[in-house]
Amino acid sequence: MKNLSLILNVVLLLAVSFLYVEEYVLDDDDDGDATATATADNTPDLALAYINSDTLLARYRYYEEVSDKLEKKKKKLQQEYARRAEGLQKQFEDYQRTATNMTIGQARAVEEDLTRKRQNLLQYQETITQELMKEEAAITQELYDKVASYLKIYGEENNLQIVFTYSAGSSLIYANEGLDITNPVIEGLNALHEGAAGANTADSTAVK
Repeated sequence: MKNLSLILNVVLLLAVSFLYVEEYVLDDDDDGDATATATADNTPDLALAYINSDTLLARYRYYEEVSDKLEKKKKKLQQEYARRAEGLQKQFEDYQRTATNMTIGQARAVEEDLTRKRQNLLQYQETITQELMKEEAAITQELYDKVASYLKIYGEENNLQIVFTYSAGSSLIYANEGLDITNPVIEGLNALHEGAAGANTADSTAVK
């Protein structure tokens, strides 16, 4: 899940860049000829803000919950893979120990069986890897949807045109702390998540 931090940087930038397009560029288009004659002197000031994606990932409860769930599933699948691999290794060792007592036909049959089981194990490894990648991609998409939806509302309510995102080691070197909207955005996202979780709980316990 570590690569989600990098993915989120892109996700947030894409999610909020439309604020500038909708609120500034498109509004200018509506002005018709006035846009063509606009100069730097009468260009409206841009309302800027930024979000720390590292902090968002650390404190967004939705991300924490799905990350924990995926990590548990990953651990379970890895344990199952290790169990199967150990079993196959034991069968191979047993074969090495008893091969001298087998006929050529018996030895060949055991070797073919071990080869087939090894191929099945490799296929299982590939399958669980693909499964985990798909789930991670689904989480990334869901994360994008949730953040994009909330930032559209937040941006409109606070008259923002552009919101940047940064993390440790990113290209953003300095920004005034007064432009940091990380905390209110996290609070809003968590409030929505808790509200959705509460609604789901109520639905599941309701008398049919």
